[in-house]
Amino acid sequence: MQTHQLKRNNPNMKRTIVARGGKRGKTAGRGGKGQSARAGNKRRPEWRDIIKRVPKLRGRGISPQKSITDKPVVINLAAIEVAFSANDSITPSILIEKGLVDTISGRIPKVKILGDGEVTKVFKISGLYISESAKLKIEKAGGSVITVVEKIIAKPVKVASVKQAPITKDISDAKEVKTPKVSKVKLEKGPKSEKKPLKVESQKA
Repeated sequence: MQTHQLKRNNPNMKRTIVARGGKRGKTAGRGGKGQSARAGNKRRPEWRDIIKRVPKLRGRGISPQKSITDKPVVINLAAIEVAFSANDSITPSILIEKGLVDTISGRIPKVKILGDGEVTKVFKISGLYISESAKLKIEKAGGSVITVVEKIIAKPVKVASVKQAPITKDISDAKEVKTPKVSKVKLEKGPKSEKKPLKVESQKA
């Protein structure tokens, strides 16, 4: 073995060149000074926080067949026959008092009556949606039905009468409109340019 073939066990530590002198620029992966030098620096955009507070509309974008309007709560004639007696009036608020329908977030929901069951009593139904079969059974038993659609009555529209000004028969009755007099402006003429006669030189043959 020669002296030039000797190798040390621990080679010298290489100097890590960073920032402008090395491969990485500026802070060289060490980040900025506290909160990027402070002075009101915002780490995230404010509009992102506002968007995240808005609730998502679940279901409408997932299924186009999902209805936008709320579906009515369904109740059958069989349940009404048991809960009510003859000549009782049935409205959404009365159904809630009887415990047949529950409120949704403290408000009265839409209620629809279906024709499952038989009717032997006279009922006065108003303010509810109802199927054709259920309506026929109630009216056959002697009851009356006023649906939500029948409550809307078109009011007659009043046409405002326009009063016309009296037409003057004679032209002399009409007032003459005096036009304002316009003052004439005199234009000052400048000095006239004197025309000099042209001198024609006689050509000698």
